[in-house]
Amino acid sequence: MGEQMDKAKGTIKENVGEAIDDEDLEREGKLDRAGADVKEKANDAVDTVKDAVNRAANRDD
Repeated sequence: MGEQMDKAKGTIKENVGEAIDDEDLEREGKLDRAGADVKEKANDAVDTVKDAVNRAANRDD
């Protein structure tokens, strides 16, 4: 859920920065959105590894 908030915050910053011609704010918004994407991918990778470990552990039963 935090990733969605970061994406929304980034989009707002990016749009406001564009509207008021503030390149730093616009860039910060892009970085926030990119960071949210990285977090989301990392969480997906963690879930994939957990699932694989659980499947391997259950196979031994």
